Amino acid sequence: LQRARCLQHPAYPRIGNLAGMAVTEPQRLAVRVTPDAARHIRKGHPWVFNNAITSVSGNGAPGDLAVIFDDQRKFMAVGLYDPESAIRIKILHSGRPQTIDEDWFRTKCSDTKSLRVELQDSPLTNGYRCIHGENDGLPGVVLDRYADTFVLKLYSTAWAPHLAHLTAAIADVFAPTTLVMRLARSVDASQFPASGSALVGVVPEAPVTFFENGLAFEADVVRGQKTGHFLDQRDNRAQIRSLARGTNMLDIYSCTGGFAVYGAAGGARSIHRIDVSRWAIEAGDRNIANNHGSAPHCKHTATIADAHEAMDALIATKATFDLVVVDPPSFATRKSQTAGAVHAYRKLAGAAARLTSPGGTIMQASCSARVSSADFYEAVKRGVHDAGRHILNVDQTSHAADHPVGFSEGAYLKAAFIALAD
Repeated sequence: LQRARCLQHPAYPRIGNLAGMAVTEPQRLAVRVTPDAARHIRKGHPWVFNNAITSVSGNGAPGDLAVIFDDQRKFMAVGLYDPESAIRIKILHSGRPQTIDEDWFRTKCSDTKSLRVELQDSPLTNGYRCIHGENDGLPGVVLDRYADTFVLKLYSTAWAPHLAHLTAAIADVFAPTTLVMRLARSVDASQFPASGSALVGVVPEAPVTFFENGLAFEADVVRGQKTGHFLDQRDNRAQIRSLARGTNMLDIYSCTGGFAVYGAAGGARSIHRIDVSRWAIEAGDRNIANNHGSAPHCKHTATIADAHEAMDALIATKATFDLVVVDPPSFATRKSQTAGAVHAYRKLAGAAARLTSPGGTIMQASCSARVSSADFYEAVKRGVHDAGRHILNVDQTSHAADHPVGFSEGAYLKAAFIALAD
């Protein structure tokens, strides 16, 4: 069997935890789709929804290779069949026919690596995203680097029959000392090695230390959110660093203190963090302590509380800050939640504006892919106006460069740097 041969290959002696799994060869399914879906596939869209499929040549299992043909029975694309998801086919390749095998995965990993040469050569940053899902042509796959430890996170059960090939390709191209497996909650965990186990090397016994723009952070690659750190905000954190000198800074939804560490390194006089999670606050404390030498005179305080309640309490005391960061979690994971998310962004912007000193700056972000950039920026502006504040300028930013956008739905991160009048 191909997967068994892959595991026995002498080039990959460190790959483990896969040999005990049942080996199943994915079958090939002939698929026809609606004319509208065909148009989207030809334009490079990576998703085919269940209601766009007109015929399938069999009862597909997760990970079967769905070969999509046009009306003239010519090859259009091939993707992973996922009967458990509304996104029924996740496109791997379109155009001319190609064989999806270990060599294909290795080439795809090499392509993603070549797009990040600047980061690979950076002496100041060894934590970044190596594979960004659909945007890098590997739908439902995230690979993040933290120094010599890499984290593979999968968002679809359809990857189960291909895990050995994918792991071998990652080991060959990226040469991780350790490769940790993480699974999204939507994935059938029985089809994979345990989430948090090591596919290469051994599981780290403590959080992994890595560097981002010369600043030290820890990533809990086994139990932390996402893969252990929010790498997509790196460029926005760097912009906060450039704005922080001499400011009193407020960090709402501070999580593990990324923005606070950058603010301190940029010369902030004081930083107050707010997060509902004690674990996140304590992780932020450690990240701040690890960078104390870059900002020895910055005063740090923190409150463990709901963001809205904590902001209302500060407003009641007439507290103000020169720089306010609002980086909430996703408010809309489903289409039905979009209107509520837009309202929440407007409310947060209004509260942030009431807490910002004359001439100060607000940075507010959204990681909700369901909320469009236009709706987000309009909600933030309206919230500031609700507070009776005047906007001088809005700088709109997005993902860090290692989080490329390959299709419209891939543009999930939005941030607004809002300069207020005196």
